[in-house]
Amino acid sequence: MQDVHLLINGKSRGASDSRTFERINPATGAVASRAAAATVEDVDAAVAAAQAAFPVWAALAPTERRKRLLAAADLMEARVDQFIETGVAETGAMPNWYGFNVTLAANMLREAAAMTTQIDGDVIPSDLPGSLAMAIRQPCGVVLGMAPWNAPVILGTRAIAMPLACGNTVVLKASEACPGVHSLIGSVLQDAGLGDGVANVITHSAQDAPAVVERLIAHPAVRRVNFTGSTRVGRIVARLAAQHLKPALLELGGKAPVLVLDDADLDAAVEGIAFGAFFNQGQICMSTERVIVDAAVADALVEKLATKVRTLKAGDPMSTDSVLGVLESESAAKRVAALVEDARLKGAVLPVGCVCEGSVMQPAIVDGVTPTMKLYTEESFGPVVTVERVQGDEEALRVANDSEYGLSASVFSRDIARALTLAKRIESGICHINGPTVHDEAQMPFGGVKKSGYGRFGSKASIAEFTDLRWITIQSGPRHYPI
Repeated sequence: MQDVHLLINGKSRGASDSRTFERINPATGAVASRAAAATVEDVDAAVAAAQAAFPVWAALAPTERRKRLLAAADLMEARVDQFIETGVAETGAMPNWYGFNVTLAANMLREAAAMTTQIDGDVIPSDLPGSLAMAIRQPCGVVLGMAPWNAPVILGTRAIAMPLACGNTVVLKASEACPGVHSLIGSVLQDAGLGDGVANVITHSAQDAPAVVERLIAHPAVRRVNFTGSTRVGRIVARLAAQHLKPALLELGGKAPVLVLDDADLDAAVEGIAFGAFFNQGQICMSTERVIVDAAVADALVEKLATKVRTLKAGDPMSTDSVLGVLESESAAKRVAALVEDARLKGAVLPVGCVCEGSVMQPAIVDGVTPTMKLYTEESFGPVVTVERVQGDEEALRVANDSEYGLSASVFSRDIARALTLAKRIESGICHINGPTVHDEAQMPFGGVKKSGYGRFGSKASIAEFTDLRWITIQSGPRHYPI
């Protein structure tokens, strides 16, 4: 069991009223971590620390910011075992998932470090004689990052890496489901020498979440908000940010489709679908939720996919025969199982059945999904993939776009031109041809459309999100005035 503290102004400390909360290991039922339950006074202290640290951090030469972020990346990788141990206990995910989390998160820090010298501007032609007009980007101040539990090292790091590179200071609001993992990110940044108050971490109990989030967004010193999580909570964050006129970047839910055309390599499609649907128990915003397959190859695809899925076992992540780990809670398993049962009762068939025991849910394929079933529209966020059979490319496209979500998508076809034509018409922020819906790289523009959110994380794309674009002029000669 890990004791988790707040990180405020470079100091590890408990909550101001000494309250704590516990995170339970979903695989074993044991206490995974006991964390400080921040009060609104702690929130104010964290933002004040970031505000006080901002002038010095913003004024650092870009090469110095780069050096400190690179040191943090190396330190994060050096502590991979600690991240794995803490993460497996808090969320029930597999060790290899946390190893991947640390690798990608460290690369996000390195990519952010590379961007410190790429925050540039423009000289704009002016109609005014003797006027030099410039558009320059400057850090905006304190940035609030809010990250979820499902890919906690990646998403926690992503929430603050580019804001830091742009010269801002940050407050990371940890998820109550993985306070230990998110606090480790803060420890890495602090120990790497970023400076006291540059990166602060707040942990809080579930019941305190509304008050903590509202206070963080409302604080006058917080100038930007970014949130990764469910569409339901994203709406709340967007409403609060709008109320306080704070720009927000939101990466929300998904219902990622894979389109399998009649000329697709079915073996390649099966491998991509199985990975995209079931890795980390389907608890990834980009997880493959829908397989939209041409009827001409549907039977063959489902048979091959079922054979593959039967080799994937969910269970205690520390067990040698587990491949998928467990869901983050027993309640999550019950929610996903209820969606599958609703589909079954309404006529769907299960080539691979839905078996649950506590937080352990074995992967399932639900064939013959129709719009009358909840699984057609609702994000399952579990180890379930649906199959919809269509006639031709146009129907495949129509079904793919028949969703309120638009984060990731995929098209499998041997005809790249045909696949690219479809990819351009799919309503999603991300689309991969002959690859899985689950794919992320630090330098790529990442984000969705429709109810999957707005704005873009990742490298150059996020510079505009975390800086202020200012117009500055220099008058170098006489100027005429009309009065």
